[in-house]
Amino acid sequence: MAYFTKSEARAAAARNRGLQKSAGMTSGRILKESVTAATARDTFDVFLSHSLADAEIVLGIKLLLEESGLKVYVDWVEDAQLDRRAVTKETAAVLRQRMRQSKSLIYLSSDNSSSSKWMPWELGYFDGFKPDGVAIMPVLDSPTGTFKGQEYLGLYPIVQKNTYTDGRPDVFVEERGVRWSTLQKFGRGQPAWGRYN
Repeated sequence: MAYFTKSEARAAAARNRGLQKSAGMTSGRILKESVTAATARDTFDVFLSHSLADAEIVLGIKLLLEESGLKVYVDWVEDAQLDRRAVTKETAAVLRQRMRQSKSLIYLSSDNSSSSKWMPWELGYFDGFKPDGVAIMPVLDSPTGTFKGQEYLGLYPIVQKNTYTDGRPDVFVEERGVRWSTLQKFGRGQPAWGRYN
């Protein structure tokens, strides 16, 4: 088993910036083109709950998830008008709507997530209407590091990289010792849980 790492996420974010710059785009245009307004009809595979302090890591994880075929919602990308620094009814209403438009929630657990104003609320709200649709994605310094998040995160399955018995790699959502699904199926809201014997 291996976790996603900060360096892996930063490399993905840098790779994305490099591709866009090689196409002749300025930094301002890259940002402008990446910001798209989500509508009430849009659906997302993953609502990525995160700390704004982890912006570079968030963009990298978003890209890695999208490369695996998942459509990912990140509030300050799809709804750039939101001010996450302030807790308002208007922001909460938009986030509620986007969570309802999402098939799963991945809680990006980092050094900064414990100080987020929104992450615990997002987790609780999503768990309230889709309890089997929440997973925790630790992003650590080392792929084999030890994950120690807030105690309540232990209620949810963990996103990690592993291999099948034939050696093929994949990304899994695992409730340790109980059940597992591929991230791709979980993210699309169809986990098809496998059980451990």
